[in-house]
Amino acid sequence: MGSRQVTAWHGKNITVAGLGVSGISAARALAGLGAVVTVVDGGDSEGHRARAAELEAAGVRVRLADAQTLPEGTDLVVTSPGWKPDSPLFAAAAAAGVDVVGDVEIAWLLRGPDAAPWLAITGTNGKTTTTQMLASILKAAGLRTVAVGNIGTPIIDVVLGEEQYDVLAVELSSYQLHWAPSVRPHSAAVLNLAPDHLDWHGSMEAYAADKGRIYEGNTVACVYNASDKATEDLVVDADVEEGCRAIGFTLGAPGPSMFGVVDGILVDRAFVDNRHKNAQELAEVADVNPPAPHNIANALAAAALARAFGVPPRAVRDGLRDFRPDAHRVSHVDEVGGVTYVDDSKATNTHAAEASLAAFEPVVWIAGGLAKGATFDELVQKAAKRLRGVVLIGADRALIAEALARHAPQVPVVDLGRTDTGAMLAAVREAARLAEPGDTVLLAPACASMDMFTNYGKRGDAFADAVRELAAERA
Repeated sequence: MGSRQVTAWHGKNITVAGLGVSGISAARALAGLGAVVTVVDGGDSEGHRARAAELEAAGVRVRLADAQTLPEGTDLVVTSPGWKPDSPLFAAAAAAGVDVVGDVEIAWLLRGPDAAPWLAITGTNGKTTTTQMLASILKAAGLRTVAVGNIGTPIIDVVLGEEQYDVLAVELSSYQLHWAPSVRPHSAAVLNLAPDHLDWHGSMEAYAADKGRIYEGNTVACVYNASDKATEDLVVDADVEEGCRAIGFTLGAPGPSMFGVVDGILVDRAFVDNRHKNAQELAEVADVNPPAPHNIANALAAAALARAFGVPPRAVRDGLRDFRPDAHRVSHVDEVGGVTYVDDSKATNTHAAEASLAAFEPVVWIAGGLAKGATFDELVQKAAKRLRGVVLIGADRALIAEALARHAPQVPVVDLGRTDTGAMLAAVREAARLAEPGDTVLLAPACASMDMFTNYGKRGDAFADAVRELAAERA
């Protein structure tokens, strides 16, 4: 870390909003650079007080039970990603002429002159998987890398850490991009765009605009989804470096400057000699785990970013073969009585659920939770022919039930009318009753989990436990 960074932050009064992982990381880093740091958080639980005590021991001031008032003398506010733009603290900052940025922005500003380039990924769905795939490919090429950003180690800790990297695989959420005006990746991808977090952004246009920030200043490649025109529109609108190229990916045969699939082979027609006539084989569809259509698209996006960084074709294949998806992402749980049970609890919005449902047929669908302002008509219309039956749980299940009544009236629906955690076992039993041998029982809720569970992982765990209990009952 150079003296320039220390000088830039020394003595600055910085308010950090939020006592979560990213807030703690930012507070520690900035205090270590000589800033006068105050962390504010609306909570005042035992856990909050314990984290506050640790920070105070490191010289950071902490104010609990008040997340609305701007500390006097604040020069800059650093926010955690989830804080809404209309938060009273930020209104007070705006009134005082104080900028608000996120931890990703701070990480970008703290990079040294020889910092590792960023290959960045965003999208409504698939960004964690794609970022992990990209990191696996980069490692297979012998490059020192790590997946950071919206996953794993806080990005500030990586930027300021002692370990040196050749390149970073960076997942960025729309929240993080909103608060990161200076970030300029080497290359970036927007995987897809569908309504999500509209309660936070205020409109689909604002949500898309924040996603599109990831393309700003790209130097080599802006990777977009050829089947999702909104992602290509973001590339067209982006202000990139001279010579930066638009690179599409498609599940069909690719045109020049694209990645796609030909006879079960993932191919590159972008980073090859004479791309108008030639294509480079990268991997087989069977190398992608799992080989569901949406995951093949993820693999193509990861491959495009890796190839933009100069990775050889063999590393793409080896990296995809080495990759293992996280739990709760189209995870096979068990087969009971000829019926397959699949956990995609990570499908917390309609777009993710649509991709998950498209991978199986026939399906008994377990759905419901917190809708986050979503509507379900389009999802049900597309999935109707695949559905053997539906089991509904969660606070906003009526919205899905109404869409099913309108667009799939022939599909049997069981509305459990429950939001307790024990409802999952009842849901699995009802799904098993509806299913026939050869069917898939799919947990793809299309909703957030917090009405019933701590997070989507706990929801997926409850599903897996219920399936195991069902298997034991039938053994």
